[in-house]
Amino acid sequence: MEDLATLHEIATALAGGDLRPSLQGVLEILARKNGISRGAITILNPSSSEIRIEAAYGLSPGAIQKGRYKPGEGITGRVIETGRPIAVPLVSKEPLFLNRTGEHSSAKGEESFLCAPILRGAKAIGALSVDRPFDPDFDLDRALQMLTVIAAMVSQHVAHIEALQWEKEARQEESRRLKEQLKDRYSISNLVGSSNKMREVFQMISQVCKSPATVLIRGESGTGKELAASAIHFNSERAKGPFVKVNCAALPATLIESELFGHEKGAFTGALRQKAGKFEQADKGTIFLDEIGSISLDVQSNLLRVLQEREFERVGGSTTIKADVRIIAATNRDLEKAVEEGAFREDLYYRLNVFPIYMPALRQRKTDILLLADHFLERYAKENKKDIRRFSTPAIDMMMQYHWPGNVRELENCIERAVLLCDGGVIHSHHLPATLQTAEESDTLPRLSLGDAVSRLERDMIVDALKSTRGNMAQAAELLSITPRQMGYKVKQLKIDFRDYR
Repeated sequence: MEDLATLHEIATALAGGDLRPSLQGVLEILARKNGISRGAITILNPSSSEIRIEAAYGLSPGAIQKGRYKPGEGITGRVIETGRPIAVPLVSKEPLFLNRTGEHSSAKGEESFLCAPILRGAKAIGALSVDRPFDPDFDLDRALQMLTVIAAMVSQHVAHIEALQWEKEARQEESRRLKEQLKDRYSISNLVGSSNKMREVFQMISQVCKSPATVLIRGESGTGKELAASAIHFNSERAKGPFVKVNCAALPATLIESELFGHEKGAFTGALRQKAGKFEQADKGTIFLDEIGSISLDVQSNLLRVLQEREFERVGGSTTIKADVRIIAATNRDLEKAVEEGAFREDLYYRLNVFPIYMPALRQRKTDILLLADHFLERYAKENKKDIRRFSTPAIDMMMQYHWPGNVRELENCIERAVLLCDGGVIHSHHLPATLQTAEESDTLPRLSLGDAVSRLERDMIVDALKSTRGNMAQAAELLSITPRQMGYKVKQLKIDFRDYR
């Protein structure tokens, strides 16, 4: 019964979460219940093949430092190497006993030494060893059996703790890797655009990302305001902190305050527990308030306080909460007009408008259309495992002539659709949406007679073939399934100079 009580107490000690304190607790129980004078739990380091003391009882710090072995060295090393327990009745009579810790001496009296392996499967990963005063009547075999059972319990605990530690380290490594990927993805150099207007945007992002200033990103829907906000955060000193995004327009007016600032339990019907708001979640990081122009005047007042004091209370609470948060806001609305109409607080407008960045519409950066189209083509061709390499000349002309009311988002959607429809290596005009192909919808393509339309199509196909063959007339004719003579006639008729494509 005494052994069962000891095992129960040891099992309770091993239920603790931390490895070293729980192992220390096992040794202290053995000292109290079984009268050991010293004890140690040693663990084998697989990378260095060194056996070190992980927990000890009755050993000085200096002795713990000295207590290092290799597999096969001494009694402890032999137990770990063979995986079998050993009992030494008299330490002074055992030549294998190394006394590496220096704690055994004749002045302390004769002692017995017991050591049991800590097994993982058939392999020992450590050992549990104890010293006790020599007693000729003491049943060493029974004590060794008991120690072997305890070592098995310790083995399960060590495996569980290591699994939890590995899982924690794996999560940390995955989090670090994802943050690195996000940082690379939102690097300023990875933002697509070479037009003068986009260069101005890149320059402004570079200037503001290292400062804590509040940023207001202006621009039409679909121009990439969220992408710019991400670039600012992931290139700032807060990149390791959270980046919390809030679409203010998507939240009901009755819930937006709770979402932003949190609420206490019972603050309103349905508030069954305390909830942290977005500002609390963004502490030490950045909060991105998209569509800031859609929030009500009541919420604007609380938001102004956060901007000024960096503090707020949860809905239904009285405790003031501090938050170290950088604010990036975005809107496609005319805030100046909203201020004049009284729909937006003037003081909040000036607090937000510290560093404005204007994202240009796609029709204002026509030179970026092909860069963006190629970028999206590469991305979606890879995602859909298709070998699509380019756009045909008519498709390029169509994209360049369209006015893109949905901006970059509309262009991205068009390219994704075209990739899904395309079965060859080239995206043609018929793969693009009807809005780009129809004059009534795009309001850009001129009305042509049938003859002019045919001539235009012939010219586009011939030019595209000459581009593909670097101005080689014979190869271009072969691509178009016509004779070189027909090719020469058409080139002359349409006034195309093949040398322009060499």
